[in-house]
Amino acid sequence: MKTLLAVDDEPTNLYLIQMAVEESGLEVRLVTAANGLEAIERVRDVRPSLVLMDLKMPVLDGWAATRRLKGDPMTATIPVIALSAQAMAGDRERALGAGCDGYLSKPLDLAAFIALLKAHLT
Repeated sequence: MKTLLAVDDEPTNLYLIQMAVEESGLEVRLVTAANGLEAIERVRDVRPSLVLMDLKMPVLDGWAATRRLKGDPMTATIPVIALSAQAMAGDRERALGAGCDGYLSKPLDLAAFIALLKAHLT
């Protein structure tokens, strides 16, 4: 069974991700983190197949957390997809520049989100 790490400081967003994972029909172990620092710890502990990373969070934001993950040879190959309400011009490019492997804006398009999960977790 593959593991998905969802990182977001808003419990409602984590719940919506959980519902989307269940809707996808994929057998996936969902692990969560509330900030970038927790995300780095969880990645090292559970070695997820995919990380969904909010960008704007307390303690350590998603941009910095992604740069740390991608800068560490032990975690650099784990795909990180930015999920953010930050949908201003240049935000996608900034996320990709930080090392994210993809970018989806919130609110999530359920069909696109499920397609992304299936592409990375099957």
